[in-house]
Amino acid sequence: MAPEPTANDDDWEQTEGVPSLSDPFIQKYLAGRDALVAEEKKQRSDRVFRENLSPMAAEACAIVDQIRFEEQQTLWTKEYEDSLVSQHVDVFPGMMFSLAKDRMERSKLWQIVRRMPKGALLHCHLEAMVDLDWALDEAFATEGVCIRSEEALSSPTALLKTRFSFTYSKVKARDDLSIWSDEYVADAPIPINSAAENFPHGGRKGFIEWIRSRSSITAEEHLAHHEGPNEVWRKFMSCFPILGSLIYYEPIYRKFVRKMCRQLLDDGVYYVDMRSAFYTPYRCLGQEEFDKDYFNMLDHMEEEIEKFKASEEGKDFWGGRMIWTTIRAFDKLNVIDSMKQCIEMKLEFPNLIAGYDLVGQEDLGRPLADLAPELFWFRKNCAEAGVDIPFFFHAGETLGDGDSVDENLFDAILLGTRRIGHGFSLYKHPLLIDMVKEKKILIESCPVSNEVLRLCGSIMSHPLPALLARGVPVSLCNDDPTILGQGVSGMTHDFWQALQGWENLGLAGLGSLAENSVRWASFDDYSTKEWLQDVRDGTMGKGVRAQRLKEWISRWEKFCVWVVEEFGVDENLEPEE
Repeated sequence: MAPEPTANDDDWEQTEGVPSLSDPFIQKYLAGRDALVAEEKKQRSDRVFRENLSPMAAEACAIVDQIRFEEQQTLWTKEYEDSLVSQHVDVFPGMMFSLAKDRMERSKLWQIVRRMPKGALLHCHLEAMVDLDWALDEAFATEGVCIRSEEALSSPTALLKTRFSFTYSKVKARDDLSIWSDEYVADAPIPINSAAENFPHGGRKGFIEWIRSRSSITAEEHLAHHEGPNEVWRKFMSCFPILGSLIYYEPIYRKFVRKMCRQLLDDGVYYVDMRSAFYTPYRCLGQEEFDKDYFNMLDHMEEEIEKFKASEEGKDFWGGRMIWTTIRAFDKLNVIDSMKQCIEMKLEFPNLIAGYDLVGQEDLGRPLADLAPELFWFRKNCAEAGVDIPFFFHAGETLGDGDSVDENLFDAILLGTRRIGHGFSLYKHPLLIDMVKEKKILIESCPVSNEVLRLCGSIMSHPLPALLARGVPVSLCNDDPTILGQGVSGMTHDFWQALQGWENLGLAGLGSLAENSVRWASFDDYSTKEWLQDVRDGTMGKGVRAQRLKEWISRWEKFCVWVVEEFGVDENLEPEE
């Protein structure tokens, strides 16, 4: 029996006739292999962006690659002390978001991505863009803000499951009534300060933690993948009425809009396309009754965005618009009512309403094919009203393959959607991929959302790299940061996850995704022909989109200079004696 080879046995390869890596025919094989890899990368959606990197940007990208590699060897190992090690949790780059969040925020990559100009946020839901601690502080300080519940919150089960909301009331509260007591009367408003101070599990601090647990998906809930998507979606949907009721009172709402714009700008986001289901009612200052429609809500939003843009702190903010959304589980009557409101509000706020969408869990909602009669009715009535409200459909946010939910992708494309929200299952459809590329449809990808809502186990198993490799245009979005655990309304967490998770992306890939977000933002109303031409023209166009792209590119170049100066090697330093 031949002896086992050892690392020190220099003659073993020659004895066995194993060729060396330096042999010409092995080198020829490796050269052919590298050529094949390069050939495939020509199909990537970020190819043109990479080919046009300035020397400074290319150097910045190389520096970030090196930092990423170094942190994989240090920060993302068990040897790096932190609480995860004591919990016997394996540590690795691209690990589950809720486990990685604290660690990622201590990394050099975080500092870099935090500073990056991210362009436009094209997919987020208004109620889930709340800085919760700030909003609760505002509620505590705002006269008349109360909490109410369907029943007494006097048991562990009630605290966990019973529906509650915030409201405004001029009526003086009863001193003998507590929402935490069995004697509580259903829907009776209790002043928020009183409820917080009397919270039986830690007073005000415990109250805030309880609100947080009811208005976000906890780390434990995120990690319970064995429960499946439907269970986490039930929790997810229960958060929106709570958050909506907290901010949909004029004194808080106006401040919320301004704060959201400021936080986005601080995170390198200059424009936002928001979605709202227009389900939670809105109330004006001091009014006992809710508004009968959403005129005041939209009016106040438009005012506050414009005020922010006109301010010194908001001078670099490009603005925001609203994609009107209807809950896809609604019956025909409620869908048509929502569509009527959308048309009415478009006539009232032509610069604010940008498009139309349907939201809610796709797996349990009505598929687009079933909604086709209502959607064609909507188009007809838009034309009669003299307005053009394009579609920006959620589609493919599912694990299905060939079922009616997965096939929402077919309908979204056939109905002329300009962008697709999530498009998680698109990678399974080669023909649709070609159509999306041909029709210049952007995918609004939300990696953290898809992971937390149990479509994938971690960023490592997300299908977005498959779309990028096939040349599909994509932007990154945060979807619902308050609920999903990002904790802030910016996009740094999603950008960081993508950079850390995918070897083929790098800083250049992130830059391409950010540029896409500006190219596909709905800055203005466009006909279908104008939209396609504008997207194709990019910086060569003549409208606002071309101008915004030029502004973003200028900020990108300045950012790359900062990366090189801050993290690069200073070649002029003399070596130490």
